[in-house]
This record gives sequence, structure tokens and C-alpha cells, in this order.
Amino acid sequence: MASPDDSPFLSDALARATARLAAAGIADPAVDAELLAAFVLDVGRGGVQAAAFRGDAIAARDERRLDELVARRATREPLQHITGSAPFRHLELRVGPGVFVPRPETEMVAQLAIDALRAAASPSPIAVDLGTGSGAIALAMATEVPHARVFAAENSVDAYVWTKENFAQVGADNAALAFIDLAHAFPELDGTVSVVASNPPYVPDAAIPRDPEVRFFDPPAALYGGEDGLDVIRVLSRVGLRLAHPGGTIVIEHGEWQGEAIRGILAADGWRATATHPDLTMRDRATTALRP
Repeated sequence: MASPDDSPFLSDALARATARLAAAGIADPAVDAELLAAFVLDVGRGGVQAAAFRGDAIAARDERRLDELVARRATREPLQHITGSAPFRHLELRVGPGVFVPRPETEMVAQLAIDALRAAASPSPIAVDLGTGSGAIALAMATEVPHARVFAAENSVDAYVWTKENFAQVGADNAALAFIDLAHAFPELDGTVSVVASNPPYVPDAAIPRDPEVRFFDPPAALYGGEDGLDVIRVLSRVGLRLAHPGGTIVIEHGEWQGEAIRGILAADGWRATATHPDLTMRDRATTALRP
């Protein structure tokens, strides 16, 4: 169908896009179709929904552009790579090939770190995000706890390009970024850090991620953590002990079946009050502990 001026209806374009994405196995095809249309039309998703409800037309050139982007998404290219951005809490982060796309479940990991940072008994507490990737956790802490100082470490060249862009875009003057391996990060901060946070690689090497968006597009260095997936977490435990002051908190994201093993690693290294926390889907998502 077409509108009275012979331009196609936006609602029809969305219906076709949704059907194509559904056939490709996209979990929420209507949502992705609306978000791609919003990107093409340079409006919010709500603006797309309102325009479709009103019976607005879509210009032929915009319909062609939408078709091109839907074709890319149908190959399971991540939506965030197509639009170039990913929402994270109140932030919009630049992402693309070479950097891990932040997930909604990591927002609760950031919340744990933010809560611990706000509770720190210091007028200017220090937080560290190890293996920061896009900068999501670090920049959330820096912007939501503005009296804190936040330091972020990343050692992937491909990811660091995006991290630098996000730090520049957000412009938090209390956040600093370093290109350094997390195992050797920030020796000048030893014994002074209130919160050590990380979303490390934790997928076992032999495991194959279910979603093509993860399997084919997320960088392997951000996914795989050794035979049991815990190699980097073992390093994080020791580095966290070096960085944190007594009473400092470590916050580690992990897979839903890894909580018990991670609590064991942390306790064996001397951390106290280990606890595993579920995400909004009630899957274990993060483990915290306190430095004695």
C-alpha cells in the first residue's frame, strides 16, 4: 500500500522489516525494525511508533536505506554495530567491530559497583574498571558518582579505539583511561581503591555462544577465559587485593553457573563476605567480596 502521495506507508515498511527479521531468527523483530527505522529517520523509537500509528509515509530513499539495514541485521550483524551505538544506563556508547557490545545485564553489575562507591567512607573515593571495553562500567561510575575518581584499563587495540571515543564523548573529568593489561594496571593506586570492578572474559574455551551476534561478532579476547572460563578472574582476584584498601569491594561479572567457583577463588585468596547476585532474569550475574 501507499499513502495518497504515492509514498509507501511507514507502517507497511515496518511490517515487512519485522517479517524479514523474524524469519532470520531475531528475538524481538518488531523492536529491531523500529530501532532501525528510528536510526534512518533520525528520531526516537517513540517517534517511529507515533508516525506509524498516524499513517505517515516514508520517503522512498529512506525505505531503501531501511531495507539495506534490515538485510544486514538479517545476517545477525549486531544492531549496535549497524547503528554505531549501544545504550547503557543513561549513556549512549559508541560501539562497532573490535569492542564488546555492552549488555543490559551488565547494568546491574554497574549498579553494584556504583552502590559500593557511593557507600565508600571518603570524600573522593577511587574506583577501577579492569578490561573496560567500551568504557561502560567506568563511565557509569564516573557520571553517577561524580565525587569519585575512576580509572579504566584496556589492552585491546581494536577496543581502545572505541573506549577513547566514548571517554571523549562523555567528557567526565573525573575519569581516566589507560592502555594497559589489567594484570599490571595502576600500581600507583595500590592500597587506595574503594571499588574494583570488571566484566572479564568468562566463557570456557570449548563453549560455543548460542547467539550468532556473540559468536561471530564479539571479539574472542572479550569472551573466552580459558578452559573453565575463570583464568582472568583468578588474575582479577589477585590484582584486586593489590589495588583495594581494607574494606574495599570487588565486583566481577560472570556466567550464571560460575558463582560458586568464583566465591571459592576469592575466599581462597583472602577476600571476605563473598556473595553472588542475580540479574533481573534471576540468573546469577555478579559476585562481590570485601578486602580484609
